[in-house]
Amino acid sequence: MRREFKLPDVGEGLTEAEIVRWHVKAGDDVKVNQIVVEIETAKSIVELPIPWDGVVADLMAGEGDTVDVGAPIIAVETSEPGAGGPGETTAAPPKAVTGAGAPARSAVEALADDLVPKPPAEGAVEPGAHGSPAPKEERQAVLVGYGVKTGTTKRRPRKGIPANPVANPSRVELDTPPAQPSQPDPQTAPQPAPQAAPAAPTPARVAVLAKPPVRKLAKDLGVDLTAVTGTGPQGSITRDDIQAAASAEEPAAPVQAPVQVPGQRPVGEQREERVPVKGVRKMTARAMVTSAFTAPHVTEFLQVDMTLTMEAVQRLRTMAEFAEVKVSPLLLVARAVLTAARRHPMINSSWDEEAQEIVVKHYVNLGIAAATPRGLVVPNVKNAHELSLPGLARELARLAETARAGRTQPAEMSGGTITISNVGVFGVDGGTPIINPGESAILAVGQVRDMPWVVDGALAVRKVATLSLSFDHRIVDGELGSMFLRDVGAMLEDPVRMLAWS
Repeated sequence: MRREFKLPDVGEGLTEAEIVRWHVKAGDDVKVNQIVVEIETAKSIVELPIPWDGVVADLMAGEGDTVDVGAPIIAVETSEPGAGGPGETTAAPPKAVTGAGAPARSAVEALADDLVPKPPAEGAVEPGAHGSPAPKEERQAVLVGYGVKTGTTKRRPRKGIPANPVANPSRVELDTPPAQPSQPDPQTAPQPAPQAAPAAPTPARVAVLAKPPVRKLAKDLGVDLTAVTGTGPQGSITRDDIQAAASAEEPAAPVQAPVQVPGQRPVGEQREERVPVKGVRKMTARAMVTSAFTAPHVTEFLQVDMTLTMEAVQRLRTMAEFAEVKVSPLLLVARAVLTAARRHPMINSSWDEEAQEIVVKHYVNLGIAAATPRGLVVPNVKNAHELSLPGLARELARLAETARAGRTQPAEMSGGTITISNVGVFGVDGGTPIINPGESAILAVGQVRDMPWVVDGALAVRKVATLSLSFDHRIVDGELGSMFLRDVGAMLEDPVRMLAWS
């Protein structure tokens, strides 16, 4: 039994996915729940298992193809017939009916068969192809004008240029007008032509790309085209090249090939490149446009003395509870956001346009924006407000590792309530982040760097970072946004406040 596995909807209302990598090929044995393919949806890369035992009959989509949900992507020959599931179809190869059991053909069908040309058999000689064997691929026959004209296309020879294909190459070359053949004098008897003295060997022609007006200009100015390096398309010589060569005191020296420097674009490479917008990048673009032009954004900035936070990070790294996880300043920033969200619940809410209501959420699914080779993804820590500090550290490390590997699942990116974007890892001080759709606020954390700071009336060098909070002004007014940002900054200036406000 041949069974075809259809591409399922692995997300929330997805319509298509891209085939990233096949783990099997035609002829391989497969087992139930064996991973056979990786697909990239609009949210993440997902591994799909096969629901049957059998042998792979055909891969119906190639790597890099975008396939609609519901389209078959792989066919498997199974040993036992069974009812098809929701993700499969069964198909049996058509059988030809011949002999006495075949239905009688009508006269119209017989006439149509006679009119349609039959493809030549393998190894046969196709007429008009100079006796060459006919191609193995069968042509698609048509009733009117069928067949492909064989032979070569002839170009009309230019005036003054011999039609000999050897003397008239397709490339534009620097040559002299051909000598006209001498005509015999009708009043004198034909005499054998005298033997000419052996001439010096003619130098090989040099291919030169130049338009006729440019050639005329070179002739008028006495410029040798073979000594000019073209700067036009495909190395063609332009008028500027001729004028520059004519004004030079010495003949233009041949230009050496440029040395390729590591990191530079290779010489001759195209100047533009088109990248298909699909998968995660397509979803991110749509979400950002929707958010930017739906929610009225307001962004506030706050510079924070992070010196005590950086000292606390160093102390946490020495504790046994954090021995197996990487502790970074992001951990304490996340804890500060969770604490401030509990103090100001309206910041952790969403706007319901249809019901014209504000949905205040008394739980926090903390999103962490992560840049990956496939684009920006925002997985979130479910119920982050219930986790201890070591538990939060482990979840942040797990999300980061999964995102870097491209294994973030759609469920991990849905249901977020508030997001943190750590732009400091890129050496950036701050910015105006765009709110993740369905949320009301996002906090961007800039790099921590040494800056002059006033401490107890004296100037000192401190660890300073910039916080940027963008919020939906339909839900969060200036007072609420300022109070939330102020509390986050206060806890990062003195981490002990996290204990007092928890």
